[in-house]
Amino acid sequence: MGKLDGKVAIVTGGSRGIGAASALALADEGADVAISYSSSAERAEAVVADLEAKGVRAAAFQADQADAAQAAGLIRRVAERFGKLDILVNNAAVGGGGLLGVEPADQAAIDRQLAVNYTSVVAAVQAAVPLLPDGGRIVSISSGVATRAGFQGMAYYTGTKAALEGFSRGAARDLAHRGITVNVVQPGFVDTEGNPADGPAASVFLPTAAMGRYGRPEEIAAGVVFLASPQASYVTGAVLRIDGGYAA
Repeated sequence: MGKLDGKVAIVTGGSRGIGAASALALADEGADVAISYSSSAERAEAVVADLEAKGVRAAAFQADQADAAQAAGLIRRVAERFGKLDILVNNAAVGGGGLLGVEPADQAAIDRQLAVNYTSVVAAVQAAVPLLPDGGRIVSISSGVATRAGFQGMAYYTGTKAALEGFSRGAARDLAHRGITVNVVQPGFVDTEGNPADGPAASVFLPTAAMGRYGRPEEIAAGVVFLASPQASYVTGAVLRIDGGYAA
């Protein structure tokens, strides 16, 4: 018996990294899990196979999270496929940026980052609210830079994550009467393909984390599972930092 037996979850950007780890951790607790992906169909299907091996229902859906209409449509497609929706995990994100006032701004990239990291999350939540039962769960993956930028060149990315956290606090207030909780997980530096622990940025990042190491995707996923579980029924509007002491 798992904490999430009988629940249906969607994890956006679930084909790798924190998203894949979160999908697998939710399945370990008995949830049926849908994941979305942008372009890596093969990777997504490999995650689906791993999920199904745990004895749950699973499926992958292609969606461009930069398109708010696709982000909202994804939620409806998942609910139609699985018959309901209990847990929404907004994980898909785009990093990067540039030095404000120094480097030429790539406005198209900035606009896409805002769309993926914030605008489409709002669209997904709007689509999910009518489908979620009372007591449903919304968990969004932010970043430690939303609280402490820490480095140059983070202004655009920091802005999107700060907006996400502000929206989540407001949504928590709006949905509390239904027992729907809205929370944020704020990772620090996590060893993923996009930011490997042995990558060129590690020498800059590691000294800023009190624990002196990168986190593992599974460590972030544990926080997602907690916030999605019945044990977190009195937690809403919260930011759970899993950052190795980056913000300490």
